[in-house]
Amino acid sequence: MSEGPKRKRLRSDLAWSTVDRIVVRGHDLSEELIGRVSLGDFAFLELKGRLPNAPESAAFNAIAITLVEHGMTPSAIAARMTYLGAPESLQGAVAAGLLGMGDRFGGPVEQAARMLQETLAAAPPDADLREIARGLVAAQLELKRPVAGLGHPIHKPIDPRVPRLFQVASENGFSGRYVALMELIGEEATSRHGRALPVNATGAIGAIASELEIPWRICRGLAVMARAIGLVAHIQEEVEDPLAAEIWSRVEDEASAHLRDGPASDENAPR
Repeated sequence: MSEGPKRKRLRSDLAWSTVDRIVVRGHDLSEELIGRVSLGDFAFLELKGRLPNAPESAAFNAIAITLVEHGMTPSAIAARMTYLGAPESLQGAVAAGLLGMGDRFGGPVEQAARMLQETLAAAPPDADLREIARGLVAAQLELKRPVAGLGHPIHKPIDPRVPRLFQVASENGFSGRYVALMELIGEEATSRHGRALPVNATGAIGAIASELEIPWRICRGLAVMARAIGLVAHIQEEVEDPLAAEIWSRVEDEASAHLRDGPASDENAPR
């Protein structure tokens, strides 16, 4: 009788544990990591398989800190509203907020990183970056699509996080071709559209993450990891000073006002 297909060996290189040890990427958790490594550096270790050097640590932690909090965003509201309905499930409330990390909120980090990584992978090393930027912007304009990583509905004319992110990147040796191309894309988009379309935080993070050689498919995960911290804080505030019930009450009141009060009268309407 012939043997069936060979089964894939089940294994992971991330971590293993025994009765008295937990080892993460080759490092003893208790002896080498706890009390010695920051949360950001530990995340880098998990993703890259090694601890970061000082410049990598500075750049990666800058990315993570930027993504933790942005006020009363839809994801924060979703987390608070879910907690109102299921106060026994803090994890469910945080998960509800994370489910909103899509193409509009947090997700553009992935889109920007993909655009940069795939474009430069296909271009020769000596390619003119401004010409590349011009072509990218023109292509998106032709498709009537926004360019990932540009503009912001609140922060105008500039996203205040971006200069600092690029400064940290520059100070630590991560202002290479990805960062340069992202900045040129912002310049070209502003010129083509005739209005300010500067690089936003997701564009800057996509560029810096690319400089750190983080695959674009993982870049949305950076937003997910960091924002989970912020959402836990929103739940803590919701416990101490609730807002969700007020939000619900006001939405219900205003959304159903036309049914309760009837159509608004128009004094100028013909009689």
